[in-house]
Amino acid sequence: MDDDGRHTQIAAVAALAEPTRHRLYEHVVSQPGSVSRDEAAAAIGLPRTTAAFHLDRLVEEGLLEVVYERRTGRTGPGAGRPAKLYRRSSCQVVVSLPERRYDLAGNLLAGALVEVESSGASPRLVLGRRAHRLGTALARSACPAGSGLDGREAALRVLAEHGFEPRAEGGGVALVNCPFHVLAKEHPELVCGMNLCLLQGLLDGLDHPGWTARLAPRADRCCVRLEPAPARPGNRS
Repeated sequence: MDDDGRHTQIAAVAALAEPTRHRLYEHVVSQPGSVSRDEAAAAIGLPRTTAAFHLDRLVEEGLLEVVYERRTGRTGPGAGRPAKLYRRSSCQVVVSLPERRYDLAGNLLAGALVEVESSGASPRLVLGRRAHRLGTALARSACPAGSGLDGREAALRVLAEHGFEPRAEGGGVALVNCPFHVLAKEHPELVCGMNLCLLQGLLDGLDHPGWTARLAPRADRCCVRLEPAPARPGNRS
């Protein structure tokens, strides 16, 4: 997640820290249908103007969305203006500090399972191949052809956006945070192997970033570290 996305998520959570706003949000999302200002105000015991203020603030933060409907079911002339109603938005708000990306790991694992069931191939090989392919796709997205972005800059950007917290260290790059922390603790060989393939795929998809990914497990960091790549044949180191 980039900085703008992280700030948006934190702002949405902060909006619910206000008790009245939190109560309104819980009331709206617990209803089977959309809720009007009058209904929300009556349910919580608030003046209508106060309820309207907090409901609109929840809309601004992306937690609720507005729809307009005619409650009477009538249409055409004389049916009246549609009412302004509130309901849960499609926005998902997940804030984790430090950042975790279990969605990414879950998609890789689920995709590998489906492929294994249809192909009968080795689960680890399938997972590694899919992880490497995803890493390459992330590289191309971060550094499209003609962008002029340096391979190292693109790599660091992708790593930061996905919660690895890259930090220059000893000629290489330490990944201070593990986005798959709980999974890696429970299944280190499987998850760390997947992570290694993902990050090597990222480097392979970039324009000579000069790093290679290797396993370097530490209790307080990601299991993968980026080290200077060996010199290519015919080139001086």
